Amino acid sequence: MLISPDEIKKSLSSHDWKYADKKIFKSFTFEAYMDGIDFVNKIAELAEMHNHHPDIIIGWCKVDINITSHDRGGVTTKCVNLATGIDHISK
Repeated sequence: MLISPDEIKKSLSSHDWKYADKKIFKSFTFEAYMDGIDFVNKIAELAEMHNHHPDIIIGWCKVDINITSHDRGGVTTKCVNLATGIDHISK
């Protein structure tokens, strides 16, 4: 089930996730390129466990994450839960 933009913002605002264009997104920065790659590998494992896969853009010492439910056409509780899980592994 899709959740409202207000619910999304309330759930994730303290974690620096943003909402726009029917997706939630956040950028993570790292000291070294390989730190970002290690982070992406952890996200991939988490995504597989939850069968919910974000769009990931890898740059130099930066990883951008975009999460939406393509099946539902927007952000669901599953998206928010994945974002929360990503925040936990980023620490």
